[in-house]
Amino acid sequence: MSFNIGLSGLNAASKHLNVTGNNIANVGSTGFKASRAEFADIYATSMFGVGNNTTGSGVQTAAVSQQFTQGTINNTGNSLDMAINGNGFFVLSDNGSTIYSRNGTFKTDKNGNVVDNAGNKLQGYGADTDGNIKTGIVTNLVVETQNQLPKATTKVEQTLTLNSTATIPTATTFDPDNSQSYNWSTSASLYDTQGNEHTMTQYFVKNDTNSWSMYVTIDGRNPSDPTSTTPASATMSFTPSGTLASLASDDFSVDENNVMTMSNWVPATITNSTTNPVTWGANGAQASGTGIAMDITDITQTNSSFAVTAVNQDGYTTGQLSGLSVGDDGTLFAAYSNGQNKAIGQVILATFANMQGLTPIGNTDWIQSPASGEPVIGTPGSGTLGVLASGALEESNVDLTAQLVDLIVAQRNYQANAKTIETENTVSQTIIQMT
Repeated sequence: MSFNIGLSGLNAASKHLNVTGNNIANVGSTGFKASRAEFADIYATSMFGVGNNTTGSGVQTAAVSQQFTQGTINNTGNSLDMAINGNGFFVLSDNGSTIYSRNGTFKTDKNGNVVDNAGNKLQGYGADTDGNIKTGIVTNLVVETQNQLPKATTKVEQTLTLNSTATIPTATTFDPDNSQSYNWSTSASLYDTQGNEHTMTQYFVKNDTNSWSMYVTIDGRNPSDPTSTTPASATMSFTPSGTLASLASDDFSVDENNVMTMSNWVPATITNSTTNPVTWGANGAQASGTGIAMDITDITQTNSSFAVTAVNQDGYTTGQLSGLSVGDDGTLFAAYSNGQNKAIGQVILATFANMQGLTPIGNTDWIQSPASGEPVIGTPGSGTLGVLASGALEESNVDLTAQLVDLIVAQRNYQANAKTIETENTVSQTIIQMT
């Protein structure tokens, strides 16, 4: 019996050495989770159970369990590298089979799919053309590399301050080429349906106390007639406290909230540069079909210098993909050369009731098993799921110092069990010599 006891000890010590050696070998494996060898004693039993004076029959390996503790997160600077800070696994598709991983080393393949080093496709929620996430529909996350189409300007919002102490211009007839005919001017960019940029210039002329005129040109032309330099105009009146009281215009429609809409803009370009002056005409593009809403309702007239404190417009030109970023909630954003950012998908994570029940398949990947239970899918930061760190990777959670100590312990256990067998052999030889 002692030989069997010693042999079971050798097997257990060998298993301990293998598990510890595997942990040490994977100390540099991204997303690796260390394993722990767990042992239990063995007692021989009979039909009457175990007696009070029963000697044990050795040791057995009860389990090799993985320890899903958090690994250190290190920044890499690679935008598609992701680290899970907290609970959860990345969900990957291996030709239709679902696997799970903590290794966030991702890149794009030739088709734009976000994949790991083995070519497994990262799963998540897709997005529509406007960047709205389509939750509930799990799909391959894809980075679209084609240009972002231009968007025509539909609204312009401005916050301006006019100086109430300004004097009426000396030139009584407005002329954009004569700075003596207006008090101040400012410009903003507009875009047509082809992404061409146009310059809208506004001129402000004081008429009287609490009364101003605003003249508007686009590319120096009349917004509705590219052959004319006559500007569009509007009249503004202010309350005694300096806020906008009303707007009136023959060239713009004005709603009850004093928001003007320019409905008849014809995008223009120079059609003949040899004439003097040069000839302008329509450029073939169009303005937004809904017109351009011009919201200057936050304009004020106070005893302060003229200032434009905010300008926002929603149009943009064609954009090329210039970068990617991932939010802590897993939202994947594409950045374009036109300054726009758009959500193109959202990473999902999975968790299990019994993570140690997952079956490891190599490459720091796991698959579901009956012991793990069904996956619970969600977005990073929801429920018990962790958040994502973009441009970072989770290191192996192996404690190298502790593993080296375990290695010494396992080696000594092996040596001690070998000594047990050697001692039993010596006793056996003594008995043989007595016969």
